Amino acid sequence: MADTLAPAGTPHSAPRTPVIAADIEATIAIAVAALSAVPADADWGVPAGATDWTCREFADHLVDALFSYAAQLAPGRPPTDAWVPFQEVRGRAGGPSVIVAADPEAGAAGVAQAVEAVAGMVAALVALRGPEVRSYHSYGIADPEGFAAMTVIETLVHTYDIGQGLGFAITPPEDLCDRALARLFPEAPAGTGRWQTMLWATGRAELPGQERRGPTWRWHSAPLGEAV
Repeated sequence: MADTLAPAGTPHSAPRTPVIAADIEATIAIAVAALSAVPADADWGVPAGATDWTCREFADHLVDALFSYAAQLAPGRPPTDAWVPFQEVRGRAGGPSVIVAADPEAGAAGVAQAVEAVAGMVAALVALRGPEVRSYHSYGIADPEGFAAMTVIETLVHTYDIGQGLGFAITPPEDLCDRALARLFPEAPAGTGRWQTMLWATGRAELPGQERRGPTWRWHSAPLGEAV
């Protein structure tokens, strides 16, 4: 299977349940519970699973990504040609560049609170903006539901990444994973475990009968049926 966007439609062409603000709130609860349980003396500088990013870098990336999603939906006339132009702070070579990040001095509780804050911003804006709203994302101009689904998947998979390094696991509800997959990965196979399929779709796990995805995977940010 090529790591490119498939045409919207095949396994998830049937009527689906949209991703809404309540799904973000459910996701926040999962992430906050897991991150809050990380011991105070945990080493956030260890690699997060089979990557060269550390757990701290994944936490920074998650907070930054969700802040960016909120920023894209916040203007009265959201931009459709570029990201809102905040200045990025460059990290180490090979690590993420971010606009905002949790204060490392605040520990795991600080990461959890920062994630809860920025995800809550996205949830509020998703509830506020109408379905006709569009805003820029590099994988396709997205609607509020698209940003909601991206927030769900970013939060779940990066909490998973951090858990790979710090020794905890999460098991999100299958229906939550399915709604997000149906919106962003319409090419994903049906009839498989939805959390495992989300990890496969984002290049993190094997899935029986499917070729493993490499780092060039992409999701379908644009509303299904609209051009990327």
